[in-house]
Amino acid sequence: MSIQLAETDEQILNCFSTMFQLRPHLQRDEFVDRIHQQMNSGYQLAFVETENRVVAVAGFRLSECLAKGKFLYIDDLVVDELVRSQSYGEKLFQWLMEYATQHDCQQLELDSGVQRFDAHRFYFRQRMSITSYHFSRKL
Repeated sequence: MSIQLAETDEQILNCFSTMFQLRPHLQRDEFVDRIHQQMNSGYQLAFVETENRVVAVAGFRLSECLAKGKFLYIDDLVVDELVRSQSYGEKLFQWLMEYATQHDCQQLELDSGVQRFDAHRFYFRQRMSITSYHFSRKL
């Protein structure tokens, strides 16, 4: 098992089938370009690979604001449904925490849809807290 940042188009594309389980609106033929576009603003894609197969993916970025200081924000975090509960998510989460620490972040942040009960149980097991409401409005 290895955890690494996706740097090549091939590595990015290999993350698609797992990411699609979280983001089913994505199109395979647009995925690499969309990731590159987001990378231009600091997005990074980390993945867990085992037996030449991507089994977990996290899209994240480093950011900074007055309220929190420097932090790592997780945009996307998903484990392939065929291998959930085999510690891949936990190992990727630990990798993200170490990455954040190495980059002088004070916090790790994410938003999670209110309907994602299984994900919430996972986040609580990782000792995360619900610290705010997230509001949005379509424009």
